[in-house]
Amino acid sequence: MTAKNNSSRGRQERTSGNKNKRQGTSAPLSKGGSKKSKDKNFRPHPQKLKSFKKEPSKEVKTGGADEIRLNKYIANSGICSRREADTFIRSGSATVNGKIITEMGFKVKPGDVVKFDDVTISPEAKRYVLLNKPKNYITSMNDERGRKTVMELIHKASKERIYPVGRLDRLTTGLLLFTNDGEMAKKLTHPKHQVRKLYHVTLDKKLSMADLHKIGENFVLDGKMVFVDKISYIEDKPKFEVGIEIHSGRNRIVRRIFEHFGYNVTKLDRVVFAGLTKKNLGRGVWRHLSPQEVNNLKMI
Repeated sequence: MTAKNNSSRGRQERTSGNKNKRQGTSAPLSKGGSKKSKDKNFRPHPQKLKSFKKEPSKEVKTGGADEIRLNKYIANSGICSRREADTFIRSGSATVNGKIITEMGFKVKPGDVVKFDDVTISPEAKRYVLLNKPKNYITSMNDERGRKTVMELIHKASKERIYPVGRLDRLTTGLLLFTNDGEMAKKLTHPKHQVRKLYHVTLDKKLSMADLHKIGENFVLDGKMVFVDKISYIEDKPKFEVGIEIHSGRNRIVRRIFEHFGYNVTKLDRVVFAGLTKKNLGRGVWRHLSPQEVNNLKMI
């Protein structure tokens, strides 16, 4: 009885051993019966790291170095912050090349025309410089004849390129505004806005009271009507010094007005322009406008 049991036990052990050898006991079977386990935390063997190659990224880089995000473009224009710009973009306030852009992260390319509420904007900071122009400087960016220009006087005023608003002839002195704000310049030079310009005029002889009244009334000059807002003698000055306020932008209009009535202008000085004055501003000296002065100009 004992021998039979031992023999039976031996056959069971051999059978079990052969079964384990066929199935293998070194690695557990996966749920699906496969030996290979696709563990999401799989890492290559340290010795094989050098030969383990990562798949190249399929992300395609777009955009050049000169491109700028639309929200930053608007913020750099001085309109609002980037976060506020995002809100305005979503609401459809911005257009690029005539197309409304509501996409976050949209990039503006060099040469694109960007408008905010139908007004063309620029990413460079807006600059406003006021110069008390001296005599013998022409209002020009450059001169082929080599004459002195007003740009020589304000070349250190701004790293941005600024331009004169309107003109003063070579012999006329006084206030001249420079800016890179095209919309502002257009507004200040358009007659419909009636920008106030006050001149201190010195004549070659006394201005008669009769002529003073004639100039103060509407009259025709070279086939066009001239409108003088105010004219008066300057208090405590000789009668050949007068003050005249006018909003016309016609070329050399003040000199031509007095020439029309038989007077020559020997000195002409613009003392007020769009509410700006020469207070504490010496001849040939420039200064930046204050934030309040800029706001006042925007309200014109």
